[in-house]
Amino acid sequence: MNHPTSLIAAHALRLDLALQLLQQAGAMLPDAEPYSEAWLQGILDALCDLSSKDALTGLVNRRSFEMALGREVDRVARSGEPALLLVLDIDHFKAINDNHGHLAGDQVIREVARAIGQAVRPMDTVARVGGEEFAIILPNCPTSVGVIVAERIRERVAALTVDVGEPAPLTTTISIGGAFAPQWVRSSSLLWTERADRQLYRAKAEGRNRACLESHIDSLVSAEEKGMLFAVTQQDSE
Repeated sequence: MNHPTSLIAAHALRLDLALQLLQQAGAMLPDAEPYSEAWLQGILDALCDLSSKDALTGLVNRRSFEMALGREVDRVARSGEPALLLVLDIDHFKAINDNHGHLAGDQVIREVARAIGQAVRPMDTVARVGGEEFAIILPNCPTSVGVIVAERIRERVAALTVDVGEPAPLTTTISIGGAFAPQWVRSSSLLWTERADRQLYRAKAEGRNRACLESHIDSLVSAEEKGMLFAVTQQDSE
């Protein structure tokens, strides 16, 4: 049972804007008595979910992705399990917007996001991190599996036909870059992302519509990572 004082306080809250945001986003409002404890908790849960998702695709947004990436870097350093970061970019996306309009571009982004989501595991984190840019964290992902997944994603997107209300549907491709987090090494999200970005640039330079992954075996521990590891070792010995 709700305490009368808490009910009065709940009614004093300015929730109009929050409810409007949730309704505009198509979120389901709590099926509970308005201003009850269960209803307020449902509103908070819905707002948290809304703040972590990309409005266009429903994927994880950049802020939530960066938090997940930091957690994965720490997990790999502790567990030694392999983890792969993929960064993806829709090829020639500006031409899609210029030739067919931004609504068509949005539809292409949504369809690409759906294709990516269908090609990975539920445990993987898929995010839209920019206009036509996506990223995926694949925990516990050996080298051989990572190569297969990246190619599966590329093939799914290349097979898409996107109906944008024109006589002919649109088709598109993506370029993919990938890098494995160094195991048992204290790294950072920035260093890991830079490695994956270098592979993405290579995929574009080699003609686009391809996946280029840094070899897990050949991955080198950078000077920055060696410095971080040395700093941690010193702290542990003090």
